[in-house]
Amino acid sequence: MSVRVSAPARLHFGFCNLSLAHERLYGSLGVALAEPRTVVTAAPAESVVCDHPAAREHAERATPLLDVSGAHVDVEDELPRHVGLGSGTQLALAVLAAVARAHDREPRVRERAPALGRGGRSGVGVAGFEAGGFVLDAGHPTERFTAEAPDPGGWTVPAVAARHELPDDWRFVLALPDADPGRHGDAEETSMRATVEDADPGVADTIAGLVVRRVLPAAAEGDRGRFGRAVAELGRLNGKWYADEQGGVYRPPAGAVVDRLRGSPAVSGAGQSSWGPAVYGVTDAAHAAEARLAARDALDDAGCDGRVRVVRPDDAGARFEPNPNS
Repeated sequence: MSVRVSAPARLHFGFCNLSLAHERLYGSLGVALAEPRTVVTAAPAESVVCDHPAAREHAERATPLLDVSGAHVDVEDELPRHVGLGSGTQLALAVLAAVARAHDREPRVRERAPALGRGGRSGVGVAGFEAGGFVLDAGHPTERFTAEAPDPGGWTVPAVAARHELPDDWRFVLALPDADPGRHGDAEETSMRATVEDADPGVADTIAGLVVRRVLPAAAEGDRGRFGRAVAELGRLNGKWYADEQGGVYRPPAGAVVDRLRGSPAVSGAGQSSWGPAVYGVTDAAHAAEARLAARDALDDAGCDGRVRVVRPDDAGARFEPNPNS
């Protein structure tokens, strides 16, 4: 059986805590997006056959996990890499799920993601793949933190602490500057460890109140204005932790884009997703055209080229279907 898997992008708004002084570490917040998407197809084979280097590596890890001989894997579409939309996790999980379904196996992505090196610090990407929506994950007990990164499979994906479907008329405007990729791989691990070891615990105390009193109620009630302003503040506070590692509260040129975009009356809050350079703004269908124009103006004012798109939240997660081209 040949199977197609389509996985959503995600925005990462930030973490609840990066300080070793508190008993829970990380605890990330984010939302799945209906577009762009990673699309992978797979069919049973006697060995792994794949022209995409990263997807081939994921398939070679997935086949022994699933106890199958192999698969013919194609990547039909993928997210922009290392811009803050979750490209690595979505590709890994889409490959795993496609190979599993091609062999009539259950993917069990939450259980198997760590063996693919995914979902160790943030659980938003895995949760978004599973069911979409706005997600807060529970993080990890702080005593599990180690100065060296654990081996793949040496962790569990953080549990979902809260999830809400967002209203149908909500939109996110994305500004994707043509800039160097965000931190990933070994560079990201090094930066995160340095950040955690020096993080101010007082920032986490402020974020705790922000999440409980503003972010979660706004998501539950579908209050776009309050939600946008709250997640934007969450990102700004996270930026205090990362300032030494990324050259400011937001990494250049994302900071200039955020500053310009958040001044638009069509946008209720703007911020940087993960390590950037992707910038998001929270808007709705009625203001989508105005928000798109504001994002384009923000890129122009920042002196950089880039792409702009307006997308819906995704409240379903990954989609599975027979491959129509098989």
